Parts: sequence; structure tokens; C-alpha cells
Amino acid sequence: MCRLAGVSRAGYYRHWQASAPAREEVAARDAVQRLSLAHPFYGYRRVTALLRQAGWAVNHKRVQRLRRSDNLLCVTGRTFRPPTTDSRHRFTVYPNLARRMTPTAANQLWVADITYVRLAEAFVYLAVILDAWSRRVVGWALMDHLRASLALAALERALAARPIAAGELVHHSDRGIQYACPAYIERLTGSGIQPSMSRVGCPWGNAMAESFMRTLKREEVDGRAYRDLADATARIEIFLDKVYNRQRLHSALGYRPPAQFEGENQMPSAPPHAAELTEQVQHHVS
Repeated sequence: MCRLAGVSRAGYYRHWQASAPAREEVAARDAVQRLSLAHPFYGYRRVTALLRQAGWAVNHKRVQRLRRSDNLLCVTGRTFRPPTTDSRHRFTVYPNLARRMTPTAANQLWVADITYVRLAEAFVYLAVILDAWSRRVVGWALMDHLRASLALAALERALAARPIAAGELVHHSDRGIQYACPAYIERLTGSGIQPSMSRVGCPWGNAMAESFMRTLKREEVDGRAYRDLADATARIEIFLDKVYNRQRLHSALGYRPPAQFEGENQMPSAPPHAAELTEQVQHHVS
């Protein structure tokens, strides 16, 4: 090729070294910009994972440098949060069983929480249940009140979507009245699910559910202008079912979405210390 072009091999390689890396840098910068704009809530580590999945040989330091030079920053969330939990009630508070568990399969540990969603002139409330093993949303409900029926609706949705075996699942939540009321506890125990609640003064007692709520706020709720409850329900359903469960990369899952993680790691459900946990609950209630 050099003979046909009438150039020396040394001259060809000097030209290549001067132009090819620059073209590759431009292409990499373009890919980083496209992914950062398509996923405005992703940090540089998740963008790096997406680039590698697309065949780019890049590390997170290079991606961080390119994003910083182009001022491609993540969209941050709000700090205001109206109260959604009332733990001053007369109902039984169950011991924290989740802190002793490391789930190894689906339907061993569910975590639940409630947060607010702001509309134009009001607040509505979202109850969510996650499978702690895969971080997948298995049940949710959005309503304009904080009564127990909100949490119950999310639970019913989870039970309809997930076949469970009696005595093999722990349901963990905060001490809110929605989760401690008789109607909710009876639905759990009637399905063979063991209740578990966070301890007082333990900010990380329900950290996984709270981390999910923070992700939901940053990547879907904040910055949206929902018209009404129906509009918020439709948009949040798309985010939970199609984006979060099937597309969003989770660092704890090897940068895979929950649905893919479950599909690649299905195994028989055998929760650790199930008999011990059951005995603890029965002893506490008695």
C-alpha cells in the first residue's frame, strides 16, 4: 500500500500516529455525550459500563475526564421530604430479622417503603416493595392518601406477581402505622410471610428501600411536571416496569438490570436461618 501511494512506511506511521488517536478521541467523546444525554441521571461509572457493553475499551477515569471537560453532570435531586411515616402507634412492633439475612435467591427478603410524589397542587404517595436479592420492584401502588390501603395495594400486587412458599419470606419495613396495623400484618401472616421492622434510631435499618426511593426521585420524579394522579401513575409505571426493572444498571448486580440478573441467576429459594427467624417472630409475638 505504501508503494502504491508513493510514501514510505515510516511516513505512513507518523501520519497515523498524528491523526488516528485524535479521531478515536472525537468518537469516544461523541459516544460519552450521547449516552450522558440519553441517561442524565447516570454517573460516570454507569456510563463507563454502557460504553464497555457497546464495545469501547475505556476506563472510568477517561469517561470522568470527558464528562468533566464537557460539563456533563448528573441531575441532582431535591432535599425536601414531607413525612410519610407515623411510628407513634399502639400496634405490635416486630423485631428486625433482615439484619441477619443475606438473601441468595428471589423471594427470601422483601423490603417496603413509602414516599411522596409532588403534583402541581398536591401530594400523592407511592408504596413500593422490592426483592432485596435482585433489587427488582415486585409491587407498588400510587394513591392520594397515606391510609393502610395504600401499602396493602402494593402488597397485593407483589403477591399476585410472585409465587411464594409459606415460611420462606421475610417482609421488612419501617415501623410506620401502615405496616404495623392489623390489616397489613394479617395479610402477611396469612400468606406465610414473616414481618420484620427497623429499630428505633437506626438510619440504615431500611437502607435498600430508601436508596431505591432516592433513585426514583432523581431519575424520574424530580424535574417532572405531572398533570394529575393518572398522569403520574402512567409515567411512574413506565419507569418502574420498563426502565428500572429492565434497563437500569445496578452496581450491586454487576452493572446489570434486575430482570437480567434474575434471569441469569435463578436458583431454588432456600432462605438462610428460616427456622430460626420463624422462632424469633413467634417468641416475640407470644
